[in-house]
Amino acid sequence: MSENKQPTIYDVSERAGVSLATVSRVVNNNGKVKEETRRKVLKAIKELNYRPNAMAKGLASSKTTMVGMMVPDLTDLYFAELAQGIDAVAKIYNYSVSLSVSDNNPTAGKEAFETLMSQHVDGIVYIGNQTSQEMFDLLKSSPVPVVFAGSVAQDGKLPSVNIDYVQAFQQAGNILKQHLSDTQIALVDNPGESGLSALRQQGFLKAVSKGKIYESEDDYRSGYNLAHHLLEDGIKGVIVGEDEPAIGILNYMLDNHVQVPNDFKIISSNDTKLVKMTRPAVSSVTQPKFDIGAVSMRLLTKLMSGDPVDDPTVILPHEFVLKDTTL
Repeated sequence: MSENKQPTIYDVSERAGVSLATVSRVVNNNGKVKEETRRKVLKAIKELNYRPNAMAKGLASSKTTMVGMMVPDLTDLYFAELAQGIDAVAKIYNYSVSLSVSDNNPTAGKEAFETLMSQHVDGIVYIGNQTSQEMFDLLKSSPVPVVFAGSVAQDGKLPSVNIDYVQAFQQAGNILKQHLSDTQIALVDNPGESGLSALRQQGFLKAVSKGKIYESEDDYRSGYNLAHHLLEDGIKGVIVGEDEPAIGILNYMLDNHVQVPNDFKIISSNDTKLVKMTRPAVSSVTQPKFDIGAVSMRLLTKLMSGDPVDDPTVILPHEFVLKDTTL
């Protein structure tokens, strides 16, 4: 922590070696805390000269009518469509939304979380397809409710709203198997540390047991650069975890006079505006992106109000739009 930076509840948590929720209980004198733990927290508060203001001291009982939204990339259209659903429901329930960018980076993610905590948000909707274990641990210890939107909690213990990724990628594999053999089909994905990639792979391998899996970053250039390796390996059809690398693969094929879909087939996963604008248009899993965001925010309002929640894991239906890259 720099000398000029005000200490945060996270700094206290780190110094005392306890969760954020425990620090919050000590600060607010709310809930059972072992005496030894309480002393450690108070010692850390004193050493850091941490001074929670009146709003922070009332965090456990008062409402700020503000929720936080953590998003990894402001330029990604998939995240933008989720955010629209979150914002729409937040307005219905008279919550304002504070946006914080995690940048798919553990350090930036920690800073984004600290920023929201310093604003004393009542809850957080977390969006992120590449989430480190460190980030998961931080969110699990949050003193306010957290809901994952279009992202998977690794241990399944945090509320989330998604589609059935296993089923979707199994179906995508079966679509390509109508025309190609297992060894001609590949999955292109960015595994990172996210449970989302594991579900995609599980579904893919259910359908294409001998299929290959290639790693790629979630950007256009990575897909473009990978494409020639796919051709060298005899791959004739791919399912891609994100739209940008899918378009990179498509454009490489077009630049090198590979006929799509006759000689190479592509299915993407997010069906954003990007794949709708390509020519040929890219086939894709269609996720109800706005609805994922909206349902996530509604689930968060229930958790913040202490209302009963039937099932904290919500699975919404998905479909397929088969366009020019598979027909």
